[in-house]
Amino acid sequence: MNEAVVVAVNVGLPKSVPNGSRTVETGIFKNPVKGNVYLGRLGFAGDGQADLKNHGGSDKAVCVYSTDRFAFWENGILPKLAPGAFGENLSIAGAAEEDFCIGDTFAIGEAVLQLSQPRQPCFKLSVRYGVPELPEVVQETGYSGFYFRVLQEGNIQAGDRIERLERHPAGMTVMRANEIKYKYKNDAEAIRSLLAVEELADAWRGPLAKRLEGLETQS
Repeated sequence: MNEAVVVAVNVGLPKSVPNGSRTVETGIFKNPVKGNVYLGRLGFAGDGQADLKNHGGSDKAVCVYSTDRFAFWENGILPKLAPGAFGENLSIAGAAEEDFCIGDTFAIGEAVLQLSQPRQPCFKLSVRYGVPELPEVVQETGYSGFYFRVLQEGNIQAGDRIERLERHPAGMTVMRANEIKYKYKNDAEAIRSLLAVEELADAWRGPLAKRLEGLETQS
């Protein structure tokens, strides 16, 4: 992994936004915060999520997205992007999904974090940008971002280095996990390799285990 740094720490509280003929509550709108921001077990001070079933919690305490991907999205798909564009808490640069593995641990500022799962894109990305196919493109490309769980609380600020403390021996990158979930849906061996990573969050583990059970029943 190249030297990666925090470009911005972004927080925001849920708000109501129009979606066709109705409104939805979403916490996808995050804005950069200057200086140190305290990160607790469940997220950054001043941050919140609307859908607590699918967002937030200890396994999804910190959403991360690489600004290295912005050029791809700005090439005819989305407008000019800024930190927080994908609702991420940490906008980073210098590394992306192919550089991070599930179960890796990192020191960022005063905090210690562990990668728990890829981010699963939801329809609220479409709500934000008015691009209905956006979640599907995220799945196809694997440019999803990912989540950290917090092992040690502490302050983080823009400019902090992302120092890998331990690389997980399985080497299951975020990109590979996305491929298994979305492209190789019937590859039982690949699914087993992902499930073998004990640090994988339950939100991914449950559906994948059910899928594997179905494949084994068919064989």
